[in-house]
Amino acid sequence: MTKQKLELTWIGKEKRPKLEPRILLEDPEKSYHAKHRVTNNDVFDNRLIFGDNLLALKALEAEFAGKVKCVFIDPPYNTGSAFEHYEDGLEHSIWLGLIRDRLELIKRLLSDDGSLWISIDDNEAHYLKVLCDEIFGRANFVASVIWQKLFTVKNSAKYFSDMHEYVLVYAKDIAGWQRNLLPRSAALDDSYSNQDNDPRGPWTTNAIQARNFYSQGTYEIVSPSGKSFTPPSGTYWRVSKATFDELEKDGRIWWGRAGTATPRIKKFLSEAKQGVVPATLWFHEEVGTNAEAKVEIRKLFEGINDDDVFMTPKPEKLLKRILELATNPGDLVLDSFAGSGTTGAVAHKMGRRWIMVELGEHCHTHIIPRLKKVIDGEDKGGITQSVDWKGGGGFRYHRLAPSLIVNDRWGNPVINPEYNAAQLAEALAKLEGFTYAPSETHWWQHGHSSERDFIYATTQNLSAEQFQALSDEVGAEQSLLVCCAAFHGVTAAKAAERWPNLTLKKIPKMVLARCHWGRDDYSLNVSNLPMVDMEKAEPAAAGNTAKNTKSRKAALADAGQGGLFGENE
Repeated sequence: MTKQKLELTWIGKEKRPKLEPRILLEDPEKSYHAKHRVTNNDVFDNRLIFGDNLLALKALEAEFAGKVKCVFIDPPYNTGSAFEHYEDGLEHSIWLGLIRDRLELIKRLLSDDGSLWISIDDNEAHYLKVLCDEIFGRANFVASVIWQKLFTVKNSAKYFSDMHEYVLVYAKDIAGWQRNLLPRSAALDDSYSNQDNDPRGPWTTNAIQARNFYSQGTYEIVSPSGKSFTPPSGTYWRVSKATFDELEKDGRIWWGRAGTATPRIKKFLSEAKQGVVPATLWFHEEVGTNAEAKVEIRKLFEGINDDDVFMTPKPEKLLKRILELATNPGDLVLDSFAGSGTTGAVAHKMGRRWIMVELGEHCHTHIIPRLKKVIDGEDKGGITQSVDWKGGGGFRYHRLAPSLIVNDRWGNPVINPEYNAAQLAEALAKLEGFTYAPSETHWWQHGHSSERDFIYATTQNLSAEQFQALSDEVGAEQSLLVCCAAFHGVTAAKAAERWPNLTLKKIPKMVLARCHWGRDDYSLNVSNLPMVDMEKAEPAAAGNTAKNTKSRKAALADAGQGGLFGENE
């Protein structure tokens, strides 16, 4: 009997994109750094990537697999609402397929002690929980945090006034993951006092009884005033008689001011945890609201129209709470749905390294100007005062390179003419699993996979004489993968016999079957799907519903996007 596993299924789940691992091209004119160092802890090597976030995650995989400490994402919630900066109207099957592909890459990018934090609402939270259980393992689920995004009730609500969202938390490997404590508040410390002038300083008390059964917790206690105490009905003392006597001898039992109260155990401030265990309910006073986040953005961009403000931005205090729990200074944070850039701004102020990905034009109109204000110390809002941010650091701006393979005017696949020699070498190195690292001394070393294995890429047609020269330079103790347009004067089989230290491959033939070439947009945008073009060209008539339903399904299946229709079809 085949053993079945518990999993979430949806139309088109088996369809998976063959992603092209693009290279990243830096644009120095859009990169930005502080004019001088503010502190010794300034971080300059942050990355802002403009492009499709699924392709960007794939592009980051070779360099950053296993290196990201915390991923926070705030994906489209699939509510059916049309947002200014992305369409948020996919049905369950399509949404799940597109999110699944991203989560699998994110898991590979996370370090073994890393964690994923996903902001989501009721529309997909419970489907997403099951999907994450499948990808990360149910044992690696940490918590479902509820945060209060609003604090006023909407009397216009049809059923209930929606006031909360969720943050799902998963560890890459819960056995090796540790969360930090939250900073202690002044109010918490103020709850300690020193009513008996104990030389050990301020203290508070904990009850000595509990409801959990304890075999040694049923003895009688006699106070210094002679009053007897036994555990109240249904409870037990939390410590044994021997332990109680030791606490009493050490002056750690409090009998009340009159010495006749039920005993309690003293807990000194000097011995308390230097932090607070986080709860799963986050109130707006602690982490802010959507409205507060809108105010933060408006202050950054004075004169901005209300229509240009993001519909549901996240407050900086919410991201601060997450990064306090999940990271330490210097750790790497990733947000592949950058939105208004809050994650990068908060990570920057808190001394974390960051990578953000955004496809919308607001990458240039909102995120870059916002980050410049942070770096220049001109952003006075959000968490700036609470972390004493003064400015500094910087970031590098990258865009995704165009597809490596395009069709020429006759429909034949060829290397994209936009690629120069260095970009071609870097792209082929990434495709073949090599680290791109051109040698300053050996012209044929464009990258390496080990200390003795190298790659060389060229669009030239190479001859047997040139292969012989290469083989002589490489030597018997090293190997070289040669990627060239063609070779003549020798066959691949003969070449392997004649030059055992060389492996010959033709481009672009060597990579044609690897990826879906030429696709630039995998965004969660229903307008990208073939179904939309079909509906525009052939609107569904009242009598053709079944026919159109069938054709839409087929188009989605062929596109590898999952299905549009849910389980109740």
